[in-house]
Amino acid sequence: MLVYVHLADGFEEIEALTQVDLLRRAGVDAKTVSIMGRREVTGAHGVRVYADIVFAEADYDSCEMIVLPGGLPGATNLAAHEGLREKLLDFAGAGKRIAAICASPAAILAPLGILDGKKATGYPGYEDQALANAIRTDGDVVIDGSIITSRGPATAMPFALALVEELCGKAGRDELAGELLFE
Repeated sequence: MLVYVHLADGFEEIEALTQVDLLRRAGVDAKTVSIMGRREVTGAHGVRVYADIVFAEADYDSCEMIVLPGGLPGATNLAAHEGLREKLLDFAGAGKRIAAICASPAAILAPLGILDGKKATGYPGYEDQALANAIRTDGDVVIDGSIITSRGPATAMPFALALVEELCGKAGRDELAGELLFE
């Protein structure tokens, strides 16, 4: 299983790296993908990360899930990337999994129409305007078909465990949560 966690300058570190960490612990091939044209990406709080690959190297035909962390201006930088927007529309059209947290549901998925008529959540304050065509739900993690959304930094762990469950089943999620002393 291949999952791409997308990074742009200004990404929220907790929301990106928690996903990579837990997915890898669960045995999923989670790769970070820089859309910056270079591998070094700087988070919203100055943490520098060396991405596994740049966007041009990614094989989306082999990818099972696209993950979009939030953070500002990370989410707006991701939203501005034409190639990523095209891949998201392809994934949505094919019913493939897309996961977004914090500002990303509102900044990236909603403008593309991917959340229209879907249950979704996001960072408080963004959802009123940007999620107007979605069915707003206040849960920490909301799953509607192949779309998974979450609220923000504090929900990064439940979001990551939901991604693990989607890819590895409930038993895989529960085993990992136990190892991490999450519950």
